[in-house]
Amino acid sequence: MSKTIVITGASDGIGAAAARQLHAKGHRVVVVGRSPDKTRAVARELGVAYHLADFTRLGDVRTLAAELDAAYPRIDVLANNAGGVFGDRVKTVDGFEKTFQINHLAPFLLTELLMDKLVASGASVLQTSSIAARIGGKVVLDDLDHDRDYTPVRAYGTAKLENILFTKELHRRYHDRGLSAAAFHPGNVASSFGSETTSPLMRFMTGNPVVRRFYITAEKGADQLVWLAEGRPGTDWVSGTYYERRKPARRPNPQALDAALARELWDRTEGLLASV
Repeated sequence: MSKTIVITGASDGIGAAAARQLHAKGHRVVVVGRSPDKTRAVARELGVAYHLADFTRLGDVRTLAAELDAAYPRIDVLANNAGGVFGDRVKTVDGFEKTFQINHLAPFLLTELLMDKLVASGASVLQTSSIAARIGGKVVLDDLDHDRDYTPVRAYGTAKLENILFTKELHRRYHDRGLSAAAFHPGNVASSFGSETTSPLMRFMTGNPVVRRFYITAEKGADQLVWLAEGRPGTDWVSGTYYERRKPARRPNPQALDAALARELWDRTEGLLASV
């Protein structure tokens, strides 16, 4: 059965690769990206619709949600794939630390604004997370904006952990209304991801040619996104779960299992978004 699948961060990397694979399988793919040129190029290649949004601007996210709601009678899959790791601590025009906003606040807001349509469609909401959630993630509820503990690696790992917590709470709140949710680690992908970071460690991990030889291609990295998007929740995968290599992660960050933390993070996120 053909699905309408919205993919953010689809102008490059695993987002673009997943868009190509899902389109080839006969699905109606909607490409969302920040770069006009790159997003338009992917959309034209596939002959599909595209939308532009810069997640450093929550106004763009609200506009995007309105456009998607108006343009598509149903959305079967929302793949929140846009994200990134950056360098020095920078605040967006909305007043939030950039990594936190792009990786957590923006996809949370987009999902929430589309919630009525997603529920009506019995949709799956997918979050591109990372093993960085286990390695460097630590959610501190009274310091979500990293005023006290910022490093590029800590901010990124924490945001990816927040993706998992968001998935779990999304499942708890909406699964009995027909919505399903999953998060996944795509693997270590050789792409342009991390190109904006000034962190020496992240630059080494994402840019060193010797290290990159051990990374997988974007096409392989898209595997789990494609699998989850095409799959049937409850049959092929379990809602509310974080996956690595198509299997529930065996050693997640202990905070990822904290249901009370997931609820509180949701509530605090809503509070932050209500202030802008």
